[in-house]
Amino acid sequence: MSNKVALVTGSSRGIGKAIAIRLANEGYDIVINYARSKSAALEAAAEIEALGRKALVVKANVGKPEKIAEMFQEIDEAFGRLDILVSNAASGVLRPIMELEESHWDWTMDINSKGLLFCAQEAAKRMEKNGGGKIVSLSSLGSIRYLKNYTTVGVSKAAVESLTRYLAVELAEKNIIVNAVSGGAVDTDALKHFPNREELLDDARKNTPAGRMVEPEDLVNTVMFLLSDQASMIRGQTIIVDGGRSLLV
Repeated sequence: MSNKVALVTGSSRGIGKAIAIRLANEGYDIVINYARSKSAALEAAAEIEALGRKALVVKANVGKPEKIAEMFQEIDEAFGRLDILVSNAASGVLRPIMELEESHWDWTMDINSKGLLFCAQEAAKRMEKNGGGKIVSLSSLGSIRYLKNYTTVGVSKAAVESLTRYLAVELAEKNIIVNAVSGGAVDTDALKHFPNREELLDDARKNTPAGRMVEPEDLVNTVMFLLSDQASMIRGQTIIVDGGRSLLV
């Protein structure tokens, strides 16, 4: 019961999985959260267990507070504690503004923004009992600049960054540190849903001052830094990891 525990939402694949595995390598037991692909979640769990760490697989749509509550109940029963929350789960409807419907807006905002709020609330209750903890959320450049077809996601990620600031202030008295990481275009499974995927990738290859695209490992490295003691005086910040792409028009 004394081993430290990390929850990474949306961790059955992609960047979330990479973060979960890195945390396992650092000695954390891991809660793998997924919404659809149980097989992928079980594969991620098997990789974590092969590293000698425990893995709890929990299906939960983080856009629904009642499912979040059930997930944390499972965490309590399995581990009895939580030390780290990485709010990585994300979804969204990629359409022009004039084609958006209320259901598209609600779906995206619920998972991307509401999910952070209510996961953070539940996490904070557990972290406080352990003397503190750390929360990192994942954002994207669409929160601060226009990206084609990205309205619902971009606005939801802007809310994530704002919420990160509010959480950082109000949870500081509980010794809980809250920050966010915003990434440039990364060639993951999630990008395959973008109708203009090739355009985004081509732009990243040609126009990133660093001379290459952002890789998943770049985001993982930054998340891990914010979760480390070295970053304890960084609070409520969104660290942009894009090789300098957002500095150009």
